This record gives sequence, C-alpha cells and structure tokens, in this order.
Amino acid sequence: MLHSPSRSSTSRALGLAVAGAAAISGCSDDPCGPGGAPDVGVVASGDAVTLTYGRLTGGLNNDCPASDAPAGVVSMTIHGTQTDGTGQLTLCLGRPDLLTHQALALGHDVASAPVRIIDITGAASACSFTVDRAQPPTGTASSSGLCGNGKSASGFALTLDGTVSLTRTCGATIDSVKVTLHGRVAVAAQ
Repeated sequence: MLHSPSRSSTSRALGLAVAGAAAISGCSDDPCGPGGAPDVGVVASGDAVTLTYGRLTGGLNNDCPASDAPAGVVSMTIHGTQTDGTGQLTLCLGRPDLLTHQALALGHDVASAPVRIIDITGAASACSFTVDRAQPPTGTASSSGLCGNGKSASGFALTLDGTVSLTRTCGATIDSVKVTLHGRVAVAAQ
C-alpha cells in the first residue's frame, strides 16, 4: 500500500513536535523518574571502611548557583543519610540542566566542578569520617530520568563513580583514607 505524501508529512511533523516538546521539558530520552533505582545504593568504600548512603532528596534551593546558568535554571542540592551509621551525604549541582544530558565532574568548588561535594560524613568501626577538602575528588555524576531541569516531582536516578578522600578519626589517631564513591540510587523530589 502506498502512503500519500500528506500523511507522511503529517507523521514527520508530529514526530518533530513530540521531539521538540521533550527537548523543551529538559528530559532526555529516558522517561521521567528514578526508573527502578534503589532507595539505598551509594557506597564510599576503601581499606577497612564501607559507608552506605541512601534516601536521597533533591531540591531546587539555589545553594550553589552557576554564573553561566540560563534563565530559569536553579541549582539543586541533593542530600541523603548514611544507612549503616550516622553520616550524611550532600551534593550541589550548579547546572542540573546539564546533568540531564551528560556526566558531570565531581569537585569541591562549584567554579571548577559542576557537581560539588558539600559534605560526606560517616561513622564505622568506632571511627568517624569527614570529607578531606585538601584532596580533590575525581570522577563523575550522571543521571537518568531527570526532567524539567530538576523541577519534575517524579525525581530521578543518580549515578556516582569516583574517588574522594576522607579524614578518619579513631580516638587520638587522625589520618586520610581514599575511598571509591559509587552506586546508582533514586533521588526523590523535595
């Protein structure tokens, strides 16, 4: 069966309109939301320490605004808790719109890294841990299901893959330990 040129043109125009609407909403090809990512799943692990974080929430609090953010893009703070202790994990994204389409570098300073590690604290094996700002982290953060530049009530999935140094305090002994920071976890909208 032959298709009329007008039907083909209409189908093509409709496809372009749908694609354009997806681009305007700020969502990648993934459907909005965490897509089955677990509530717990970010792990900081190294020699003799494993700290697990989850129950992450993300809010457009404008805590670390990026100077190059387009109009309407507000920085996002992501916060979670240690599930096997008393610690916390806090990140800030100056440009959540960029996380929709690409992996972004981890760092301590929003001017040099799009995903800023604000805080990592934890407790395990009678020791406490805090982020060591003297040692720059490496690695990236990426997302799936992040829509509307973070405004979507659906939340999204966050994947971390990097290394970070933590200051370990065990009684009077204080040293620095390097840990891998990795995992995929759901981030609920605040």
